[in-house]
Amino acid sequence: MTVVTFRQLHHGDRPFVLPNAWDVASALAFAEAGYPAIGTTSFGLAAAAGDPDGDRSAREATRNLVGRLRSLPCHLTADVEDGYSDDPAEVAEYVASLDVAGVNLEDSLAGRLVDPARHAAKIAAVKARVPDVFVNARVDTYWSAQDVPDTLARAQSYVDAGADGVFVPGPITRDALRDLAAAIPVPLNVLPILPLGELAELGVRRVSTGSLPHRAAIDTAVAVAATIRDGHPAPKATPYPDMQARLTRFHA
Repeated sequence: MTVVTFRQLHHGDRPFVLPNAWDVASALAFAEAGYPAIGTTSFGLAAAAGDPDGDRSAREATRNLVGRLRSLPCHLTADVEDGYSDDPAEVAEYVASLDVAGVNLEDSLAGRLVDPARHAAKIAAVKARVPDVFVNARVDTYWSAQDVPDTLARAQSYVDAGADGVFVPGPITRDALRDLAAAIPVPLNVLPILPLGELAELGVRRVSTGSLPHRAAIDTAVAVAATIRDGHPAPKATPYPDMQARLTRFHA
């Protein structure tokens, strides 16, 4: 059986879809569904603890979750926000402690873009400390201003620092996506903003679900309760014995 590396997943015939888990149960479900790689979501981990996203609150929760998931038969990549420190060396040591195939490292903190040189220094430190870790440099320009030139300038500085991929989340137009994919010399990662086939045609190589599964799960939970409250039959779900058996196998 051929083992596909995490890096090779970015060079298939179509973009590979990375589901993002927020706890053990969600990760086990994704693994059982056959996904070759699973990521974490900082929003999901922070929300589960009752904290807002983006304020470095998920540092230990992320470390604990990936530590528990190492036995899964798939690649793991961690969303580590901005690295949880302003010190590049501390960021590198934190990433090294995770023992994962990849990380997302974003260039914003508390909703504000940081100096790209500062972010590039973190990427360089991580690649020097753990060169085999796939660093997906997240460029957060599209959360504030839809600016292709600024996005490309930041992306290129991160690639020059050693980034293996570039993640540009946000509401990006088709034309901008095509320009970004053509100009960025490493695999481009986006959110599921268009159907997978269209993203493939535009040059996207990876599609991360981000916090969408977590948010959809919360919406579904509320809808289930409302369905029962309104007198309708309870909807179908994975049977309790099946979920319990999945957890039992995980602990074996």
